[in-house]
Amino acid sequence: MAAETIDHSTLSRLVDAGAVDAAHVIGKTGGWSIVIRYGKSERPLAAQRSRQVRVFKRMDTLVSYLKDIGISQFDVDAADYVPETASRPDRAAALRRTHEAAEYDKWFREQVEEAIREADDPNAVWISHEVVKEEMARERAELLARLKGESK
Repeated sequence: MAAETIDHSTLSRLVDAGAVDAAHVIGKTGGWSIVIRYGKSERPLAAQRSRQVRVFKRMDTLVSYLKDIGISQFDVDAADYVPETASRPDRAAALRRTHEAAEYDKWFREQVEEAIREADDPNAVWISHEVVKEEMARERAELLARLKGESK
């Protein structure tokens, strides 16, 4: 069974009321958690969205949080602290997609510039929309006739 936690707003109210007896910072794999003692209770601080025990990746972030809330003295137990060294393969994939997008963007811009140069060329031959529609209709009819002939 998961331990009962305390949320930020409850902790703020307890600090304002002077009811917090102690704050313990406990090291774990990948960061630091806080256990608050008040009265006869000890409860870990919960993350706002997940309601799971909040883990601070960096000690300076945790210290700033405690000082901002009004707790300037606390003890630290670093016995089980292990810095997280897991790789981030998702970042490699994201970086690869970013490079691919940049390459495509460069190619696309080059194609647009080339098309503009061709359009601005005084020797450019312009074909009307009607002529293009007629040509496409003729090609489509030929293709459909070929497909009908192959299906027999």
